[in-house]
Amino acid sequence: MAKITSEELGTLPISKLLIKQSIPASIGILVMSLNILVDSIFVGNWIGSIAIAAINVVLPVSFFIGALGMAIGIGGSSIISRALGANNKAKAVKTFGNQITLTLLVTISMVALGLYYVDSLIPAFGGKGAIFDPAKIYYTTILYGIPFLALCMMGNTVIRAEGKPKFAMIAMIIPSVGNLLMDYIFIYIFDWGMHGAAWATTIGYILCFSYVLYFFLSKNSELKLNPKCFALDFSIVKEISSLGFVTLSRQATTSIVYLLMNNILFDLGGEAMVAVYAIIGRMLMFALFPVFGVTQGFLPIAGYNYGAKKYQRVRESINTAIKYAAILATVVFIGLFIFPAEIASLFLSSKEGLSANELAINAFVLEHTPTAMRWVFAATPIIALQLIGAAYFQAVGKAIPALLLTLTRQGFFFIPLILILPSYFGELGVWSSFAIADVLATIVTGWYLNKEIKKDLRQ
Repeated sequence: MAKITSEELGTLPISKLLIKQSIPASIGILVMSLNILVDSIFVGNWIGSIAIAAINVVLPVSFFIGALGMAIGIGGSSIISRALGANNKAKAVKTFGNQITLTLLVTISMVALGLYYVDSLIPAFGGKGAIFDPAKIYYTTILYGIPFLALCMMGNTVIRAEGKPKFAMIAMIIPSVGNLLMDYIFIYIFDWGMHGAAWATTIGYILCFSYVLYFFLSKNSELKLNPKCFALDFSIVKEISSLGFVTLSRQATTSIVYLLMNNILFDLGGEAMVAVYAIIGRMLMFALFPVFGVTQGFLPIAGYNYGAKKYQRVRESINTAIKYAAILATVVFIGLFIFPAEIASLFLSSKEGLSANELAINAFVLEHTPTAMRWVFAATPIIALQLIGAAYFQAVGKAIPALLLTLTRQGFFFIPLILILPSYFGELGVWSSFAIADVLATIVTGWYLNKEIKKDLRQ
């Protein structure tokens, strides 16, 4: 695959450029998602279904802290893409230095708070009953690796903003492969249980950070830092914060959704129902990897060309990205509708000597997951418009509409639905909320995006 420089983001044909940007992003997301998926399969088979539920409880807290790095990364990368498009490399370099400083300050502070309130946070996110002890083991270990994860997530977006998608892809592959290898050694060979799963994940984060650091110190990066870049600049910090707040709000909302879902489902069906959601959550991360890949590939293209005032190319990139993402989303939808039971069975232990409780949980999960999965992914074919539409406003630096559209699905529609519908329809009310929220959010995003294109992207 040919190397892409930042200048080529404004000259190559959009279709060709989007494919070149999206394929490495999709592969990286695929490997990262496969890591989460296979990791869950390993944990479920080698430790037990309660362990899957325990990890699912911890994820929203650890991912929220890690997502601080992604928020700073995406907010700053929007500035970097537009600065490179406007041939202002000094601003791009200064922005990157500020991103590093912010990431370290914020995530280390959050880790300290997360460790201090560990016994309160885990039950609040659904870590009750038999789930609490394994969740605490996993949480307290991986939290030490979260600053490395945050720096990786921040650095990855900057690599992509430079027009280097292959390096960003490798940065996503390394921790995934490292984690799975450590899983095999720590869980299967050494039999360390939840300790092994947690250390495998943490080592994966450190390996990723090592590669990202190598990239920026090598000749491959255009952003050559100097000590002055690390001093915080108020105007840059303000812009990073306003744009990054969009990503952070999305992750915060996701964490709230996990909190509500784990507690609602625990009340409906105990640990077994939380395990069902854990499998659904893994598939939400894994199955849509090509759609997320197109979205990631679209961001630097739209940002660069907007900064260069090439508005026709921005319009073309929006249309092409929506078309490609919709086709891929439909393929995912078909696969999940046909094989939900087979997918659920992959996560369940088949080893001999399972207790009666473990056997009962496995039977419950296998019975309830297929219907839940079909409902959750029912509106998948139309989500491309929702994702690309929200991403466009972030790419071009329009923080307020980006924030509102990002929060539309989960914040404005999904959370109210799961607070209301289960009271009337029980478990069905929970799962159908996903599809209803997707449809409503897509309608709102489509209307607002069309209005913005007519207003802001006219020749």
